[in-house]
Amino acid sequence: MKIAVASSDGINADLHFGKANHFSIYEFNEEKAIFLEIRDVSLAEGEKHQWKRPLEIIDDCDVVICVQAGINGKFGLGQKGIKLVEDEGTVEEVLDRYIKHYQFMKKPL
Repeated sequence: MKIAVASSDGINADLHFGKANHFSIYEFNEEKAIFLEIRDVSLAEGEKHQWKRPLEIIDDCDVVICVQAGINGKFGLGQKGIKLVEDEGTVEEVLDRYIKHYQFMKKPL
């Protein structure tokens, strides 16, 4: 599965989905996340409601981790079947939290 992390610098998960101009993309094999690439988003400065642009950039991803997403972004992600995780910190921290939670939820009862 692919995970997109909204990051301004590749180090910090610090962007709102609709304002994200960069996504760090990882391949997650249910044990660890392996960095694949950085994808840039062309945002128009000062323009509101740009959630469709980031959505197009990550449409092959299964999960997006960002600080927040507005109602339109949440709807668009839901329509594409992309799971939204709202979290912030370093990219390493948010990926680690997601992986631990994912593995915990996959354990048999």
